[in-house]
Amino acid sequence: MLLKYLFIITLIILFVPPVRRFVFYLLVGRQLVKQQKQQAAGRGGRREGEIRVENRPGKKNGPRYKGGEYVDYEEVK
Repeated sequence: MLLKYLFIITLIILFVPPVRRFVFYLLVGRQLVKQQKQQAAGRGGRREGEIRVENRPGKKNGPRYKGGEYVDYEEVK
């Protein structure tokens, strides 16, 4: 008798999609939602695909290349 009920419940879970989704949510869904919230908080609250540009402070006066030493060289043939 008990085996018969277990078999029917198993068939319902396997072949009825709304029931399957509900069972999945009970077993795994809450953990997934919790993990997603933690990840969103870890990213600083930015949404996926959002672009943020940070300007680097730099010197605006003077040339960028200050030169270097001159080195004597010999051509080798």
